[in-house]
Amino acid sequence: MMISENTTPEIEFIDVGKTFEQQGETLQVLNGISGSVEKGSILTLIGPSGSGKSTLISLCNLLRTPDEGEIRIQGKEIREWDIQELRRKVGIAFQAAPMMQGTALENLSLPATLRGTSLEDPQKYMDYVGLSADLLSREAKELSGGQKQRLSLARTLVNEPAILLLDEVTSALDSISAHEVEELILRINRERNTTILWVTHDLSQAQRVGDQTWLLMDGRLIEAAPTSQFFSQPSDELTKEFLEMKKVHI
Repeated sequence: MMISENTTPEIEFIDVGKTFEQQGETLQVLNGISGSVEKGSILTLIGPSGSGKSTLISLCNLLRTPDEGEIRIQGKEIREWDIQELRRKVGIAFQAAPMMQGTALENLSLPATLRGTSLEDPQKYMDYVGLSADLLSREAKELSGGQKQRLSLARTLVNEPAILLLDEVTSALDSISAHEVEELILRINRERNTTILWVTHDLSQAQRVGDQTWLLMDGRLIEAAPTSQFFSQPSDELTKEFLEMKKVHI
């Protein structure tokens, strides 16, 4: 993808920091994160558990608020956004694909319901994610893991988000369902030019899907590079050690 030098990044992190209080101690979960994500690209975020990956994406739609620095969404500082408008612009999907009590249709319709409107043509969204419209009347909690994850993505698409935040969305699925969901996400990126930030522990997945890859460790951004370069020619010794530990061939 050719990006004009004058193009405003879809997302820009400027010295972002985040701390949490735990048992009377202050933990620096993110420390001085800076970098940008271009429109229509896929950024894969990798690193050890507890490195700050999930916290970083949670800041992008104000599930949490940064304590330091700035996050700019389409050039506008995140605290300046109306939170409802921001969350329509920036969708998020989690590993567990949480479903509220009720039918698949009620879950799919939730974004429209929150706006005080009704969902037009729910079958369109079911078709897009490869789910039968017959499932709309089923209790959402009765769906399989793969069906729930697809329904979760369909629900997110109701808001037509420009940015999609994904937190380990395939890690709890069997290999067939994981592959199907991965292909669906790539289709969303390709057909809708949706910018995606994708947290994954599966390094082979990061290699397959990412345009850019970032490695976070202890709340710091260790390396950021085009994905092919990241895995074939890492520049930081910590990156090399991490990939060797994960048995990734360099």
